Amino acid sequence: MSVPEPSFTIGIEEEYLLVDPETRGLAIDPPDTMFEECEARFKELVKPEFLKSQIEVATRVCETVAEARDNLAWLRRTVADVAGKYGLAPIAASTHPFSEWQEQIHTDKERYNVLARDMQAVARRLLICGMHVHVGIDDDDLRIDLLNQVVYFLPHLLMLTTSSPFWRGQDTGLKSYRLAVFDELPRTGLPERLNSFTEYQRHVDVLVRAGLIPDATMLWWDVRPSANFPTIEMRITDVCPRIEDAVAVAALYVCILRMLYRLRRNNQRWRMYASMLVNENRWRAQRYGLDEGLVDFGKGKVVPAAELMEELIELTAEDANALGCAAEVAHCRDITAHGTSAHRQLATYAEALEGGAAPEDALKAVVDLLIEETVAGV
Repeated sequence: MSVPEPSFTIGIEEEYLLVDPETRGLAIDPPDTMFEECEARFKELVKPEFLKSQIEVATRVCETVAEARDNLAWLRRTVADVAGKYGLAPIAASTHPFSEWQEQIHTDKERYNVLARDMQAVARRLLICGMHVHVGIDDDDLRIDLLNQVVYFLPHLLMLTTSSPFWRGQDTGLKSYRLAVFDELPRTGLPERLNSFTEYQRHVDVLVRAGLIPDATMLWWDVRPSANFPTIEMRITDVCPRIEDAVAVAALYVCILRMLYRLRRNNQRWRMYASMLVNENRWRAQRYGLDEGLVDFGKGKVVPAAELMEELIELTAEDANALGCAAEVAHCRDITAHGTSAHRQLATYAEALEGGAAPEDALKAVVDLLIEETVAGV
């Protein structure tokens, strides 16, 4: 049975780290008045995160990618303005280059207190930030069907966003170390493959009735049916310092979902591969970012990131035109050509060392880069 075309509305959530521009370290205990001012100016669009050195923003429900970009720019600009009054600055990066998780304080809210109690050190290590993109898919079963298929493309989205190469002052050798930290939590990684929304809800109900989770918001899959909105929420990506990169990835994601819906409308579908195969690409994106390509399972070989991106842009061209975001999707070419934040962070660090800087000062130069890029163009 056919279903009406989804709304394909879009919403973007970003988590930022709050730093002291003088020391470049994290603001371990920012004043409550800063968060109160943010909440007064933004209402429900800005809120504290698990750690007090973090802050989360969420755009309104947007009809177009361009509207989402304007909304996100306003959020970044205003958060930076409010934080600046308190001598702080936000950085849109998924890890801090050198601050220690052991020194952080978690926010005193019931949900976070329960998380800290239940997860212990696994939760205390969550000094990480991500970008989540919601796309409106109104029909429940269609939401599950498209979620099953979009899993294939998650590593492609991750490799475009990597911004967490450093952890506790060390180059981890991974472009997205954030994912290694997050995967320590339960109920993370690729989602369960399900046949219907009813089956999904039945599985969630088992966990809720057993007292293991209060609701489906405690499923932290790389992509999930949102527990609060009729959306498919993509969660695998690092947060991007450059707003144009963030918007490009959000645009590509909504176009992929529309392409999958278009296939279904024509009685076709994307081939679904076993999780063990998709997880290989997930690891490659986490480890190498754009540098070593991903496996094309149909061809049975590793394909360079730039070639994969050209194929994906071509595959979703009709959808980008229909949604009015062809220019934003095309920006993904620039990311593959010039690299992600992880590349720029590592290059800044290496350049500072070559110039005679001590390692701790080279890491501060990375923070300076992130402060600048987070508000550039907003």
